[in-house]
Parts: sequence; structure tokens; C-alpha cells
Amino acid sequence: MAIKNYKPTTPSRRNMSVTDYSELSKNGPEKSLLRSLNKKAGRNSYGRITVRHRGGGNRKKYRIIDFKRQKFDVPGKVLTLEYDPNRSSHIALVGYSDGEKRYIIAPQGLTVGQEIMAGTSADIKVGNALPLSSIPVGTFIHNVELYPGKGAQLARAAGNMAQLMAKENKMALLRLPSGELRNVPEECMASIGQVGNIDHENVKIGKAGRKRNMGWRPTVRGSVMNPCDHPHGGGEGKSPVGRPGPTTPWGKPALGYKTRSKKKASNKFIVKRRNSK
Repeated sequence: MAIKNYKPTTPSRRNMSVTDYSELSKNGPEKSLLRSLNKKAGRNSYGRITVRHRGGGNRKKYRIIDFKRQKFDVPGKVLTLEYDPNRSSHIALVGYSDGEKRYIIAPQGLTVGQEIMAGTSADIKVGNALPLSSIPVGTFIHNVELYPGKGAQLARAAGNMAQLMAKENKMALLRLPSGELRNVPEECMASIGQVGNIDHENVKIGKAGRKRNMGWRPTVRGSVMNPCDHPHGGGEGKSPVGRPGPTTPWGKPALGYKTRSKKKASNKFIVKRRNSK
């Protein structure tokens, strides 16, 4: 997908760009795979705001995505490529030979009319899904499971991909998009190729209203607040934060503060952490 720029008819138009959607289907989504989506606005199950600066935004419906790819040895045909408002990647509607339709994450290079399949006997080509045990070392993959049968959790965003580095003792060593090296059970499913919509990261928002449409509310800098509202606040004119490093409104370190538990059971599967020297 390319980036589309408009003529600068307004100041905000001059500084914004959009993804070129010309390759996507002009028809609406598959209604049988839509579900209503209630707005949470950053609230948890108790109704308390745990993620700030969320709210508003356009209405959207959730598309049910097949992250498990468990229709083994059933050939499918890509019917449409579609936009999904719930994720950065595009999605593909697949019609299987038994009549069922499912959405999958659309990888780079997938085209309408292409045949895809999932299973140990599937070919190593874009869009097919196989267990890691059946994928050659060095292959670029996406939509990777962490636990067999749970559904894909890794490398799902636009432009992302992981690489299969080695296989040993029924574990597969993956290099994740973050640079982390991690072992995953060989029975886990993964899809071949790189997630599509690669130019998503190059899109320029251009104006505040477009961010509001996405459900993001304004963020106020702590340095312009009063000291009763934020540790960075107060002082005459522009003042430094007055601390060894920047903090959250509640005084916790804001940069480089590790929150992962040192006793987490899955730490033993991480061979090399991201950004480690």
C-alpha cells in the first residue's frame, strides 16, 4: 500500500497523508463476522480509568479474526481485502471449500483470488499457516502463537514479522520485531510472510481532529500544570522537572522503568531481551 498525499487546500491538509486504499474491496464487511463493540474509554472491568486520554471516537464494529488457523488441509480462496478499524493491518476474507468464511490478517503480497491453506502439508508461501515444526529455519513469519491452540499473539501489527532462527528440543527460537530472542513450542501455529500495510508507520495524522476520531483525547504536559497536579509543575516560567528523571503524575519513573516481574514463569524462554547489549 502506498501513501496518498492531497493538495494543500487547508493548513491541516498540507501536513496530513493517508494510506492508499485503492486495492481494498469497495463492498462492506461480511455481516456474519461482525460484532458490536462497546466503548470502554480506557476503563477496566471495574469501570476505573486505567489508560488516560481515551474517549469519543467514531463508531466501529469488531471483525472476528481467525487467529488460530485451525481449518487444517481445507483449501481457501481470498475473496476480498478489507480495511479494519480495530487494527493497523488490513484483513482478508477467505472463503473455504466447505462454504465457511473467515477473516485473517492480510500479509504483504496476498492478492484476491489466491489459494491459501493451513496445516502441516501446506506449502511455504505467503498466507499459508503451519506449525513451527514444519517451517524451514530462516523463514519470515507473522501471526505467531505463544501457546499451542491459544491463537496468535505475536507479530500481528502492520509491517511486522518475526524470523525463525533455530529449532531444538521441541522449541523454536524466534527473533521478534522488538529484537527479542524467544523460545516458543514447536506445535505453535504461524503464518508465512510479513504483515501487510507496511506504510502505516509513514502516515502523517496532520490535525488534532483526526486523532479525536480515533478515540484519543488531548494530553496535557506536566510541566504546564501546578505542583499540586503534577511533580513537573510549578516554578516561574519554564522550569526543569526538578527530579533525577521525568515521572508520572503519581511520582513513578516515566522512562526506562522496568515493570516485568523477575519471577515471571516465562522468563526462562527469553534468550535475549530487546535493547540488551
